[in-house]
Amino acid sequence: MPRLLPDDAATAAFGAELATELVPGDLILLEGDLGAGKTALARAIIRALAGDPNLEVPSPTFALVQPYDTPKGPVLHADLYRLGDPREVDELGLLDNPDAIVLVEWAERSPEITDAATYVVTLAIPPGGAGRMVTVSRSG
Repeated sequence: MPRLLPDDAATAAFGAELATELVPGDLILLEGDLGAGKTALARAIIRALAGDPNLEVPSPTFALVQPYDTPKGPVLHADLYRLGDPREVDELGLLDNPDAIVLVEWAERSPEITDAATYVVTLAIPPGGAGRMVTVSRSG
């Protein structure tokens, strides 16, 4: 069921809510067009998992993967937008630690990652452009 996130505060609150459901080993796909709010939602989830609302959470667009240590265990935030070849995903180590919570933007660039997903979070800009629509489905 789609849910409207009218502003950044609602996105942060939703990210914190979703973070409470995540357990080590979860792999969350963040789907949506450019500008749909994938990184903003990932930032909110990571800050909630870390218990630090001011944690610096840069976009992993150029680094491809940003690691974090949190009370719930390791968290990896990946952006596969710049991935040249789906086979390159093995070098990123996203599936290497079964205790990590992994958040992946642009996962459709790697069938291996999409197949391993436990959650799919889809973000869309609603007609009129105000806020974001979010849909969460559980897979696996």
